[in-house]
Amino acid sequence: MAGVTDQNDSGNDSGSRRARNHRTTAAGTPATSRVRMSAAQRREQLISIGRQLFAERGFDATSVEEVAARAKVSKPVVYEHFGGKEGLYAVVVDREVRSLLERIAAALTAGHPRELLEQAALALLDYIEQEPHGFRVLVRESPVLSPAANFSSVMNDVAHQVEHILGDEFKSRGFDPKFAELYSQALVGMVALVGQWWREARKPKKEMVAAHLVNLAWNGLSHLEAKPVLLTRKAR
Repeated sequence: MAGVTDQNDSGNDSGSRRARNHRTTAAGTPATSRVRMSAAQRREQLISIGRQLFAERGFDATSVEEVAARAKVSKPVVYEHFGGKEGLYAVVVDREVRSLLERIAAALTAGHPRELLEQAALALLDYIEQEPHGFRVLVRESPVLSPAANFSSVMNDVAHQVEHILGDEFKSRGFDPKFAELYSQALVGMVALVGQWWREARKPKKEMVAAHLVNLAWNGLSHLEAKPVLLTRKAR
């Protein structure tokens, strides 16, 4: 809504602000003045509030009224920044998608396929542990966004990265590389589903979860290690 101004963000001239900030009550105590925010600061505040509400309640149960109330602004301010609830949600989801993919891409530094699998599993579990609100937003389905803006699509992007790694490994071992996509989807899907379960269970410890995931993926059921450990990170 163009032209709508946040009353908290707009102000009079500097002299009026100084007078307002030094205003006192009848009892002689200074009156509390509201903290003014720049447009960029207000936008970040609304994104943070929206992220928390969407994580707690989902898209449908979250309202523009509640976002505005928590930010202590009027509803038109939310519309001015995002055009509505759908726009705010899209920004929140886009940020989480990029954050998770960047984490996983940055984690893939080892050259050995087993270590790469460990790093990918740990990167996802780290994200779940450190960004619980963001992860909840991603795993919730929303009718307002395309299938490209949900957790399944993020994991599909990760699987494509793993596919290239597996393809090279398959070629070096004389396997048919056309099956690399199938295996990458299976591996990433396994890690993603376990990650969703671990989000609620929170035990065993993160490093142990990753070690057992890699144990199954790397060794297979017929050659499981009784006490698997990570090569890339010492278990705590």
